[in-house]
Amino acid sequence: MSTNRQPVLELRNVSVGYESTHGVVQAVRNVSLNVYPNEIVGLIGESGSGKSTLANAVMRLLRDNAFLMGGEVIVQGQNVYDLSHKELKQFRWKRMSMVFQSAMNALNPVLTVEEQIVDVFRAHHPRMSKQEVHNKAVSLMELVSIHPKHLRSYPHELSGGMRQRVVIAIAIALEPDLVIMDEPTTALDVVVQKSILDKIQELQKAKGFAVLFISHDFSLVAELAEKVAIMYAGRVVEVTDGRDLQMDTRHHPYTEGLLRAIPELTAETVTIEGIPGNPPDLVHLPAGCAFHPRCKYATELCQTVPPNEVDVEGRTIACHLYADEVVK
Repeated sequence: MSTNRQPVLELRNVSVGYESTHGVVQAVRNVSLNVYPNEIVGLIGESGSGKSTLANAVMRLLRDNAFLMGGEVIVQGQNVYDLSHKELKQFRWKRMSMVFQSAMNALNPVLTVEEQIVDVFRAHHPRMSKQEVHNKAVSLMELVSIHPKHLRSYPHELSGGMRQRVVIAIAIALEPDLVIMDEPTTALDVVVQKSILDKIQELQKAKGFAVLFISHDFSLVAELAEKVAIMYAGRVVEVTDGRDLQMDTRHHPYTEGLLRAIPELTAETVTIEGIPGNPPDLVHLPAGCAFHPRCKYATELCQTVPPNEVDVEGRTIACHLYADEVVK
């Protein structure tokens, strides 16, 4: 992506910690990442890698025992952590919004769909008339391919896919510059999942907002995102073009492992090669590179010295394998 444009989202060495009985556990470590206008960026990693924590840090929705340890979260040139609570209330949904994992939990079960959409406009545009707000709600429902009659429905009366599209409609209601989607298709069957992803791409192209799409599903993100950031143990270990996610391209060893774990459904015999071992305990991270206990390329250097990020054929990779390379 061109660097002469202003990023919608700019993460500068962001670190997030949790207070625990073991002291401070660092769940996100020095993450730097840019998301530009009209761009879909995928953020992927195993459970516990720090993806959702990073998303909540961007939205300033960290839980009581979590806090920003360092770095800056810049959205449209504004440091989110410099905003007062009153300013933040207006900034959210207008400049940045979020689609959460579980649509049933994200929606209020005792309010109709229309009441929940209306709340967004009442909070940010209190002078809008009742008819204007209703018209907006109808337009949003049509935008996400749901018949407006379902404005009168309660969440439990809708299918899982419809509830998820309602959550997306609420997230884009005020036409924010950035939409964070945290596992938006979890627990949906593959047919509904595909329809949701198609709708996300359609809306993103029509409205031009930037998307940070978070998932543990590597093949899904590779298909959707133009740029992909891979997280491991709280750190971004690689940033690559979505089109370059293939085995014959040089990647971080963790990315290679994820690629090998994707079955080739068109092959005569389907084999899946998993990554050996388990993700590390964040309380007791391995010294050096956190991935070295599971890495077949690991050397003594990997066991003692954390790798720096290097440019490898346009990809940013944090791995000692490429440390000596000079990329022209």
